[in-house]
Order: sequence, then C-alpha cells, then structure tokens
Amino acid sequence: MTSRLNPYISFDGQAKEAMDFYQAVLGGELHSNTFGEYGAADGPDAAKIMHAQLETPDGFTLMASDTPQGMEHKPGDNISISLSGDDADNLRGWFQKLADGGRVTVPLEKQMWGDEFGMLVDRFGIAWLVNIAGEENRRS
Repeated sequence: MTSRLNPYISFDGQAKEAMDFYQAVLGGELHSNTFGEYGAADGPDAAKIMHAQLETPDGFTLMASDTPQGMEHKPGDNISISLSGDDADNLRGWFQKLADGGRVTVPLEKQMWGDEFGMLVDRFGIAWLVNIAGEENRRS
C-alpha cells in the first residue's frame, strides 16, 4: 500500500450529516461506524460517528468523526481541504455544490498565476480551496 495524505475532520455531532453531504457532492462509497457499535452502546455518544471514511471515484479520501464528550471541539480553526486538478467541469461543479448553504470567500476565477482559484466555507464551517490548473500549468 502506498502512503496517502487526506483530511480528517472533527465535528460536534454533525459528522453523519456532513459526510452524507460530501458524498452527495463528490460521489463514492461512504463507510461509517458509531461509538455505540464499538462498545459504548449505552453511552451519551452512542449515536455519534466514531469514524467515517469516504472514498470517491476520483481518488479522494475524506475521513471524519464526531468529537467525543469531554473533548474540546474547534470547528474549522485548523483545517482546510484542497481540491485541485485540470478537470474544470468537475471542479467548478464541486465548488458550486460545496458553496450551497455556505459562503464564498474568494470567487472561483482566473488568478495572476494562470489558474482558476476560489475559496469557500461550507455550511459546516469547513474551509475549501479549489484550484483549476490553467493551460500553462497543466502537466502533460
């Protein structure tokens, strides 16, 4: 198995809703397990997500969990997720879907380095960066 880097997001009780949303945007297979499935069936966190993993057809992996009771939750303070490549139609579509219910902080438009780039914060407080490689920056 090769090494890979992917984001892991912590939520305050919205992990299931968020991961369902991301699956609707990006497609793929989503696997989730609750704290209750792993020995805390009667605990206050039983219905919360202990671990969720989304594997998309485009090769993206996104993992998430709900913050267990007693641990501090700081939404969006130290995470952003980058989507980049040269498939302009998909990247534009994902940007639009992720912005639904959220707020665009940098419109997706051509930048001085030749790429289209935009930033947004989705409805769950997660920051996203989208970069579409311009002709001069595409790899052959």
